[in-house]
Amino acid sequence: MIMNAPLVPAWEAKFRKEAIERTVHHGTHLEGNPLSPEEVRDVLEGQEVIARDRDIQEVINYRNVLKFIEGIYIQIGPPVGGVGSYSFTIETILEMHKLTTEKILPPESSGQFRIRQVVIKNTKTDQISYTPPPAVEVPYLVEDLVNWINSDEGKQIHPIIKAGIIHYELARIHPFVDGNGRVARAVATLILFLDGYDIRKFFSFEEYFDENPMQYYLTLQAVSNQLVLDTHERDLTPWLEYFTEGVAIELNRVKEKVQRISVDARIKDKLGKQLVLNERQMLIMEYIHRHKGLSNKEFRKIFPDHSDDTVLRELKFLRKNGLVKKSGGTKKAVYVLK
Repeated sequence: MIMNAPLVPAWEAKFRKEAIERTVHHGTHLEGNPLSPEEVRDVLEGQEVIARDRDIQEVINYRNVLKFIEGIYIQIGPPVGGVGSYSFTIETILEMHKLTTEKILPPESSGQFRIRQVVIKNTKTDQISYTPPPAVEVPYLVEDLVNWINSDEGKQIHPIIKAGIIHYELARIHPFVDGNGRVARAVATLILFLDGYDIRKFFSFEEYFDENPMQYYLTLQAVSNQLVLDTHERDLTPWLEYFTEGVAIELNRVKEKVQRISVDARIKDKLGKQLVLNERQMLIMEYIHRHKGLSNKEFRKIFPDHSDDTVLRELKFLRKNGLVKKSGGTKKAVYVLK
């Protein structure tokens, strides 16, 4: 539905821009970055924001990671015959980490596997919640993961399940001293793209994770802390259920938005010209189409945070362009499709 929805180029570009902004905000906020969505947007647009240098740098860095992903996707292209033809490399993971931690970690740690043991602690109780594998094992574990990604078995697995496994494994291995979460999510996103699951680049899974960070971390740790003799015996089902549910929720959000906005293609057919509506105007058109009319007292149902004057201004625009008409007197006015 998302892939085939008719959208004017202006909305296509807007959706992708918003997806990048949401990904950067929620992806860094999940790791403790305090910048608001508005501040993140300002940073990405090159405007001055009063904040810690590190917080601003994290936002810039994650945007650069997304640019890097886009560059690889453009270079390799969509999969042939439904199976990705790429050969994923360890160097790609290291470059993502370098971009993620530029000017944040010392040069000798940026883009390099950790060489010491790290632990994950509860910041409030100082209790260790997870101990990743020893540093000496990291290169071999990452190599195993990359080999699996490139294997026939790996390439036959559904992109969402595959992305979930990759995300989990990188979080479990914890190959770096910092930036592991962002790198894990970025690698998972790149693999989705390379397997043809880009969904017009309208989505941001990070928002789902960031809505309940505790559930995100606890689900990862619950799987990693399973008492098994061999890592291959771990049951990833709880994590994969959580991950795939997040994908479903996010793509449903996008689907509803796309369905609403795609009304502009129907408008073009009706008017014989392109008319780009803003989101408030789209919501009004959708409401009238669904309920056969919109009365003054129903303004608040659609726009609880906007004044009546704002809604009336949007209706005036729609009337002027021949999309809706007013029926009845001022107090009992009803707006219907023309």
